[in-house]
Amino acid sequence: MECPARRRLLLLSSHLNPSATTPCLSTSSCRKTNGETDCVFCKIIRGEAPAFKVYEDDACMCILDTHPLSLGHLLIIPKCHFPSLDMTPPSIIGAMCSKVPMISNAVMKATGFDSFNLLVNNGKAAGQVIYHTHIHIIPRKSHDCLWASESLRRRPLKIDQEASQLADCIRENLSSSNECEDNKGQATSLIGN
Repeated sequence: MECPARRRLLLLSSHLNPSATTPCLSTSSCRKTNGETDCVFCKIIRGEAPAFKVYEDDACMCILDTHPLSLGHLLIIPKCHFPSLDMTPPSIIGAMCSKVPMISNAVMKATGFDSFNLLVNNGKAAGQVIYHTHIHIIPRKSHDCLWASESLRRRPLKIDQEASQLADCIRENLSSSNECEDNKGQATSLIGN
């Protein structure tokens, strides 16, 4: 079975039976040069590239980021190669996310910071530069001025026809992808407090 078809089948299977173990896909989707994979995370997982590993289990590994945004900036990476979050089976995402409380508490204690951002850059426009799914845990402290967007004034959502149409369109796309069958028909246009 060709790789994209196999990937879709595994993803669909993980939606139908999320508790089942998702088999590792080959790293064949990594870009190759002279028969070797160029994916730095795959090389780290195989022990072919250096990294400061802080945690590892059967599903994922957590390493220090080599270009940290703050002291203790970590990456949680799955041991299987998936190029983006939307191509990663829910069971793998669940395994990665289940480690966030434990790992974030450990890094906050180690750094003395009291907060953290959880970040996924998914796709080029979002800043993804390594096309192997990964989650950033970025320790934060007050007034660290890490994000320029934190100084931008946020505007409230206008409760108007455009917002209602956007919500309807998103719900339609959820229904058509069969990811939210349990919620189908249960959403309303506006939910009050």
